[in-house]
Formats: sequence, structure tokens, C-alpha cells
Amino acid sequence: MMQSRLKELSKTIFKLTAAASITALTMTSTVSAEAMPGKGVEITPIFPTIAEERFRGEIAIAGLEALGYEVEEPKETEYATMMLALSYGDADFSVHAWEELHKTFYKKAGGDDTLVKAGNIIPGVLQGYLIDKKTADKYNITQLTDLKKPEIAKLFDADNDGKADLTGCNPGWGCELVIDHHMKAYGLEDTVSHNRGSYFALMADTITRYNEGQSILYYTWVPQWIAGVLVENKDVVWLEVPHTDLPDGNNEVNTSFNGKNLGFAVDQIQSILNKEFAEENPAATKFLSLVQISASDESAQNLRMQNGEKSMKDIKRHAQEWIAAHQESYDGWLAAARAVK
Repeated sequence: MMQSRLKELSKTIFKLTAAASITALTMTSTVSAEAMPGKGVEITPIFPTIAEERFRGEIAIAGLEALGYEVEEPKETEYATMMLALSYGDADFSVHAWEELHKTFYKKAGGDDTLVKAGNIIPGVLQGYLIDKKTADKYNITQLTDLKKPEIAKLFDADNDGKADLTGCNPGWGCELVIDHHMKAYGLEDTVSHNRGSYFALMADTITRYNEGQSILYYTWVPQWIAGVLVENKDVVWLEVPHTDLPDGNNEVNTSFNGKNLGFAVDQIQSILNKEFAEENPAATKFLSLVQISASDESAQNLRMQNGEKSMKDIKRHAQEWIAAHQESYDGWLAAARAVK
């Protein structure tokens, strides 16, 4: 009789233990799924070919991997092609779309029908024209249109053709279209040459000329390492334009910074996704909508690259260091992404 009761009790304990184990496994599996909503999903980034813009991409990749996504090696191309690749589903996301500068690329690639703008990864991005402060002060040059005067233009003539040499923008970046438009709109075609090619090689020559005491004229944007080498109001100054005049005719957009009309929209760099991928992967979309770094942080990282820390290993390390320095925000982005249903 006693043995029979012991057997029954043993069976009951076994059943309860088994049930508890199954419940625990189920709960563990649920927690794991919630922590890794992207598990088993491959995701393909697409970035520009500019090494200085890889830093923010590595921050985004690290977060997506933390969510369980299998991130493929990023594709690299120019901005207009990048938009088309995202639209066609040849890539899933980028963190390199300028809202105003690349607006035409975005619309031509399908716009909101095939793409999703998730969030502003870098707000407050500036573009414009600068000259060395010494020349600006000596000749009282404040306006881009001061270069219409042949005697002023010749101050920036690096190749002795009588025209000012403007270090400009690579074909395919979008900014070259604005510069070319400005040359016509402000009547500068006869006195200014827009020099295009490999931007950073041209800027290396520009910086060399500055260090030799020569006058310089160039286009740039912030965030970027150049702002750490040619420092605003110490080495160089922004030139103003007399009025806003942009290629798309949208001249109501804000182009002013610190009281100066720089001629380019004060922009923001956005995270952008293929629409179908975004709808099927709400955790990735949420994370990419929240990732944000400052222009000054990216400029500082770019300067480290210029000073020699420019390998992919270095860039990945810079991204991990940035994450560690912003751990609370970063963890909050991941928690918000994991909470999306």
C-alpha cells in the first residue's frame, strides 16, 4: 500500500517537474525572442564610398546586430544609386540620406511609395563656402558675390588663369549641382572656376596652400574633419550669399546659420529604409528611427581618421567607444526597438 502511494506521488512530482521545465523553456524562448527580434533575418546596408561617413554606419550596424539581425557587408555607391538600390530592394537601409540635398534623388527613386525615412541621425548639418580669415579681413570680403570683382577673384587664383579656384564637390554627391547653380545664379561663371575631382585630395592641396600663406576658397560641410583643421573664425570664415537661390526653387527653406545666409539648406542626415523591409521589420525601423549622433562627434571622429586612425578596424573601434560613452541612450534605443510588436 505504501509503495503504491509512493509511486503515485513520484509520478505526480515528475509531471509537475516536467511541466515546470516546459514552462521555463517556453519563458526562456519568449525572452530570447523579445531580446533578439531580428534573429535569422539578414539585412544589407548601403553606404556612400566616403570612408569618413562609415562611423555612423558602424554604430547602426552594432545596434542591429544586438537585436539579432545578421548584417551583411555594406554595399558602397554614390547617393543617387543608393536611393535606387533601396527602392528596388537591393539593399535594406542606409544612414546617409540628406533630407534637403538629396530630395530629388529620393523622389526619383520612388519617394514615400518605396522608401521610409525613419529618423534624423545627424541634425543641424551645414554646407557652404569659406575663405581664409586673413584675406577676408584684409580685403573686407564677406559675400560670395564679392568674387564677381576680377581683382578679388585673382586673390584665389591657384593656376594663374585669372579666375578664383573654388575647391568644390564630387560629381554624384548632390552638392556639385547646387554649386553649379550658384555660379550661374550669382553671376560668378566668368570669375570663379568650380574645381571637381577627388574632394579630399583637392582639399589636401587647399590646406597646403593655406599653410604656405596663400589665399584659399573652398566648399565644405559639417560634420567633417576639415572643420577641425581649418577652424571657423580662427583660420577661415563663411561667405554669405545675397539671397537664397536653390536648384529646385524651394527658396523658403532655412539656409541661415549664426545670422549668415550660407546659401545651402541647413540640413539633417536621415536613416532611410526600403519600405517593404521596414514594414516587415519594425524593430529595425524603430532602432534606426532613434539612433542619433551629433555633428561635433562625427567631426571629431573624422579628425582622428585624418590623424592616422583610418583603418576599418579603427573605425569600428571608434564606434564601440562612442557607444560606451553613450551607453544609456544606446540601451534605451535597443529597449524601445525590442518593445515594438
